[in-house]
Amino acid sequence: MAVFIRSQLKLLVVLLLMVMLVTTAGCGIVDRMLSFKDQEAAEPEEPSVELPQEPAVDQSEPNTEYLGETTDITLYFADPTGEGLVPVQRTIPKVEGIARATMNELIKGPALDSDLVATIPEGTQLKDINVKDNGLCIVDFSSELVDNHLGGSTAERLTVYSIVNTLTQFPTVDEVQILVDGKHVESIAGHVNVSQAMAPNKDIIINQK
Repeated sequence: MAVFIRSQLKLLVVLLLMVMLVTTAGCGIVDRMLSFKDQEAAEPEEPSVELPQEPAVDQSEPNTEYLGETTDITLYFADPTGEGLVPVQRTIPKVEGIARATMNELIKGPALDSDLVATIPEGTQLKDINVKDNGLCIVDFSSELVDNHLGGSTAERLTVYSIVNTLTQFPTVDEVQILVDGKHVESIAGHVNVSQAMAPNKDIIINQK
């Protein structure tokens, strides 16, 4: 009987020791979890970085045309005999770059039902045009102005002064400097010197009745 009691006491002691160990270990784990939680709370949060937003791109085209409005311009084409220039009035949409629009109309040539003759060689394109404050208009054409010209002194004079007379109709233009591919040239077909700025020629104009 005494042996049984001692065995039960040993078992009870062992159980009490196990309970104490488990309790102690549990407390340690809880303490560590609480400590970790407090550490997280103590650490400052990293400031959020906002990526810069790209500015909105305005994809609308510049409004250079006055909607519904028109204006009258004067173009100079060769008469049927090729001896002079004839002024022709044409109505085009009103735009801010009126000199550029006018020169493009000259390049297009006369109306299909007209007996007048184009003065700008086929394939010629307007590369740039710039009206200075001093009244000088610099107009730059593609190389076709020279390469595709038919030649002849009279035809060359008609080409040159159709450009100059057309542009000097505007009050802001007094003289015209002709360039080809952005460069000064001596002449277009070998007869008329266009290396300097040129004033209009009224004597070459024929007023048809």
